[in-house]
Amino acid sequence: MAPQVLLVEDDPDIAPTLIMALEREGHVVTHTPTGHAAVEHVAGGETEVVLLDLGLPDIDGLEVCRRIRAGGYEGVVLILTARDGELDRVVGLDVGADDYLSKPFSLSELLARIRATLRRGWATTPRPTDPSAAPATPAPVASATAQEAPGPSPTTALPGALTVDTRSRRAFVGGAELGLTAKEFDVLALLDAERGAAITREQLMNQVWDENWFGSTKTLDATIGRLRQKLETSASPARISTVRGVGFRLEDEPPDA
Repeated sequence: MAPQVLLVEDDPDIAPTLIMALEREGHVVTHTPTGHAAVEHVAGGETEVVLLDLGLPDIDGLEVCRRIRAGGYEGVVLILTARDGELDRVVGLDVGADDYLSKPFSLSELLARIRATLRRGWATTPRPTDPSAAPATPAPVASATAQEAPGPSPTTALPGALTVDTRSRRAFVGGAELGLTAKEFDVLALLDAERGAAITREQLMNQVWDENWFGSTKTLDATIGRLRQKLETSASPARISTVRGVGFRLEDEPPDA
């Protein structure tokens, strides 16, 4: 199925060009010039990538991002904006954006960013947002030599334990699923793959954001901050520690901590 893209852009000089380029790339594009309409469209499901301008006529794009994340949207949010200040970039990442492009940008760069997200599978396997929905049972492994074994079942996890299932791209604390964005999951999965080991900032940036990423590394700090808050809110015994001068480490607190 062709990727479903929602373009939220009110500039009549920019929107048609973007729509044409996206459709030429094979995407199915829905366009809206307002934030309220964008929130309603995302709530209806199907959307895999949101291209979001910040300067909208009704509500600010940051508020749109905040609302769709609060509503359970876990696909990709790529912000497009004429605001180029670092503060705006950090705020956008703090409210759940996955990536950021400042205007003017090249169409080839935009399309490359979208291809990268889809290639990693962030937006092609949407997960249920209903917390009462039962998680799917992983398919049996065909061979013992498979490189990636199925993740632990949330129904058999120890009470309160953090488990990360890379096949279904879901994370659980005990039996409760964590609501994670695509990049939040990717960062958590990398840390969990070597739980207790220090993972460098460079490794996280290269594997999650792409080795050709030229933006501020504060995008990583913002993602780590959101993960820490979600782990704390869920009462997970696992926590993300900063390894000064190196990167981060996912570790379990001792039972009497």
